[in-house]
Amino acid sequence: MESNKKLREGYSTGSCAAAAAKAAALRAMGAPCPAAVEVTTPEDKIFTLPVNGYHDGSCGVVKDAGDDVDATDGILIRAAVELLPGGEILFEAGEGVGSVTLPGLKLPVGEPAINPVPREMIERAVRDVIGARGARVTISSPQGREVAKRTFNPRLGIVGGISILGTTGRVKPMDEASLLESMTLEINTHAAAGEKIIAVAFAGMGEKALRCAYRITNRSVVQCGNYIGHAIDESARLGLKRLLIGGHPGKLLKVAAGTFSTHNRVGGGSKEALCAQAAIAGAPPDTVKRLYECSTSEEALHAVRESGLDFLWDILARIAAKRCAERVFGDIEAAVAFIDNNANILGATENATSFAEEIRNEK
Repeated sequence: MESNKKLREGYSTGSCAAAAAKAAALRAMGAPCPAAVEVTTPEDKIFTLPVNGYHDGSCGVVKDAGDDVDATDGILIRAAVELLPGGEILFEAGEGVGSVTLPGLKLPVGEPAINPVPREMIERAVRDVIGARGARVTISSPQGREVAKRTFNPRLGIVGGISILGTTGRVKPMDEASLLESMTLEINTHAAAGEKIIAVAFAGMGEKALRCAYRITNRSVVQCGNYIGHAIDESARLGLKRLLIGGHPGKLLKVAAGTFSTHNRVGGGSKEALCAQAAIAGAPPDTVKRLYECSTSEEALHAVRESGLDFLWDILARIAAKRCAERVFGDIEAAVAFIDNNANILGATENATSFAEEIRNEK
């Protein structure tokens, strides 16, 4: 792929489900199934998606993932809408859409694997048509059961098909070179301003949690995505001396394991890092086994808490910070904080508070 080619964005399964549901709602209200519908994303962007006709009581939309490499690209997402008395919107998983069977995800056990943001998008799209009426919305995908085998759903305890996902409504292609270049430019703006310390988070939710946990409002936070190693390398190369790295255990456990590319398809070691420290701390074999068998980082968080092992987060933060410094031969001093999605600091290195104060005090 040419490096100067602008990669084409696509639509999330959540956007496709919302569009299909809007078309099906129109059909339920007596209108014909439209050729295309508009849906509004959480970013208040308006997408016009073509509708793949009406069949067996549902309308369909074919997912276009743009230039992203996505297992669900080209999959058909269908929606059926049944009007109900009352004002509630109910969600059901049809053929090819999974159901949640394990705790630790964003949805309760037994619920259709339609994530919270897509649910909001679907309800908004349906309400545009039916107003305050109630409805049962059934999302399905004829190819979903087979496609799900190529996703992480089986490991997460989502059975029966794909998940309906998306936080922005769009799919941004993973152009690694552009991401790394943008990150270098951002780090360089700090270095060029004479700064010696920056805060680093993995993504948007992590940045929000880091800012809230350490009351950082006056400075930009560098988002490194899955490329924490690149952020450390470039910070050292450009003359920075200190990094405050905050993140969810799902990412930072990999750093503690010495993995600096944290994408699920590339980096691992999080279970091993957690279980090794639990065993060293004297946790019983059954507890270590339970930690190792956790399917998600949220499940591991609960297991650590229930096992009385919360002190491990401080230990793992120190290990992760040491790994970061060793990567650049001591040219960078790192402070590391494990932070959950509610901005609670689970554990941190002793220098994290002073690093945050230094960042807050810089103009």
